[in-house]
Amino acid sequence: MERPLVVGVDGSDSALRALDWAVDEAALHGLGLRVVHASTWERYEGPAPARDQEDPGERGLAEGLVGAAVERARCRNPALRVEAEVLADEAVSALLREGSLASLLVLGSHGHRELTGLLLGSVGPAVAARARCPVVVVRGDAAGLAGAHRCVLLAVGDPGKSTEAVRFAFREAAARGCLLKAVRAWRGPAHERTGPSAGVADSYHERRATELIDRALGEAAAAHPAVRIRRTAVEGPTHKVLVHRAAAADLLVIGGGGHHGHFGLPLGRVAHTALCHAACPVAVVPQRDQGAPAA
Repeated sequence: MERPLVVGVDGSDSALRALDWAVDEAALHGLGLRVVHASTWERYEGPAPARDQEDPGERGLAEGLVGAAVERARCRNPALRVEAEVLADEAVSALLREGSLASLLVLGSHGHRELTGLLLGSVGPAVAARARCPVVVVRGDAAGLAGAHRCVLLAVGDPGKSTEAVRFAFREAAARGCLLKAVRAWRGPAHERTGPSAGVADSYHERRATELIDRALGEAAAAHPAVRIRRTAVEGPTHKVLVHRAAAADLLVIGGGGHHGHFGLPLGRVAHTALCHAACPVAVVPQRDQGAPAA
């Protein structure tokens, strides 16, 4: 059964940008789009009578918001299959449940009401850290949102620990027909940065980083021979390197952790910094634990 692309909406400008991006992404991959909004009105007010002509305020707002989102999606792409639902739950729980049955979960970078503070608060990091499918937080400047750079940027982690992120990045680059920039940052120990042997040490660490990129990309690169790849090993802190290079990318792909089942499992510094500061949409792709079934 095909898993849809799911986008969370809350009526904010950020959510509308996420909706537009999700419409284009669903069309790019031939997926259906599912629009959801988390609302707790039903918990406290109960289901409305079937013939009730006056909607409760919260219910009316929720249904109107979702209806407007569906209309916007269909205007942007009339051929796209779109469904929608108001979910009677808190935002994090609702989005995580949707993510367990989705191919991709798309969120805005800021919001209000139940989705308040997607990045500055707790919802976005909690969802990105715990979702069983890739999560894209749509943020950045107009060029990045429009795909004008023709580039997917991949943060290359250790081989074997970022397999899903690598595969995701290759699929995105292949679907977009664009360049894949694979970047790995490196830093030598402080005592190697000075003295007559500093240049030798730098060459070793750069060469080692390049070898790790090749190992991490090997299988996916063979499966996508048409994708153009640019491999780069860069000296510096990973989070700063990625934010800098994301300014010339349309999508930044970062590997997430495995599923350990802990509520609020924090994202690492790299992913959190990217989610807050990257100038393009950011995808956090979970790495399934060894032996775990696919979500």
